[in-house]
Amino acid sequence: MLLAAEDPKPVSPAVLKVLNGAVDLHCHSGPSPFPRRLNHVEASYDGARIGMRAILVKSHHHNTVMDLLAMSTWLADAPTPVYGGVALNSEVGGMNRSAVAMSLRMGGRCVWAPTTCARQHIDHHHHGGEFPAAAIDLLESEVSIFDESGNVSADTAAVVDIVAETDTLLTGGHLDVDSMKALFKVAQSKGVRRLLVQHPDFIIGASEDDIEELMRYGAYIEHEIAMYHPEVTAIGWPIEQLVNWIDRVGPERTVISSDLGQKGNPLPVDGYIYLVGALLDHGVPEKDVRRMIAANPAFLLGLEEEPA
Repeated sequence: MLLAAEDPKPVSPAVLKVLNGAVDLHCHSGPSPFPRRLNHVEASYDGARIGMRAILVKSHHHNTVMDLLAMSTWLADAPTPVYGGVALNSEVGGMNRSAVAMSLRMGGRCVWAPTTCARQHIDHHHHGGEFPAAAIDLLESEVSIFDESGNVSADTAAVVDIVAETDTLLTGGHLDVDSMKALFKVAQSKGVRRLLVQHPDFIIGASEDDIEELMRYGAYIEHEIAMYHPEVTAIGWPIEQLVNWIDRVGPERTVISSDLGQKGNPLPVDGYIYLVGALLDHGVPEKDVRRMIAANPAFLLGLEEEPA
């Protein structure tokens, strides 16, 4: 099943070998109020082009587990397993333990801390910035992990309890680094094993010292293909920036995901093909690339007890 108007280009056997078994923890397939290029079923077929092991589909606005259950007839025969989760923005009630319980106890694998409703995101984007515009007025409001006294709220702690109970993935979303540290400190104390910092140099603004502290709580550091792909013009960072991050953090705690699926951007798999080729060309060893695109994300998604 090829997507409409798609004509996949040949991929070198060396790149295909490295790509086989990749796990994408950051796929933006639809439905979504943001314009999307493909839906979750199409994302599964896209992943099969490189033998992907699994895909985690993310929406900023709703519980994607329900999407997948509604699409189960079509996903039953789809080649790449697709998993969902819930982002704790105002559309689901913010730090809402009921929304988290429903998502994770119905098969969800991830909770994203506030993204579009985090103060850090709101301050960064103002009138949209590099982010797409929704097709409707979402009436979003800010979501904080703190209570009025400045402590991590009881609702936040209850959310973390459910993540710990289900042994699923908790990401820092688009929180500022101080909020993320407070969240991950609570998560570590409650036994959460799978923690992820997403795009530390986009929106988050994390320093090297911040990253070291977040890693001490057990966090992995994710970098997104969309920010390095030449056909994604919103950011367009040089590949050397990613190589420097890998050198500083190490492949053992680095994750590479697509952050693709938006209308007008390359398909997620085309992003992987480009970036893996670029990393190999820049001297990153095959085993390190495999660790970052396959072993580490497989652990975080709960497909493995420990990174292989």
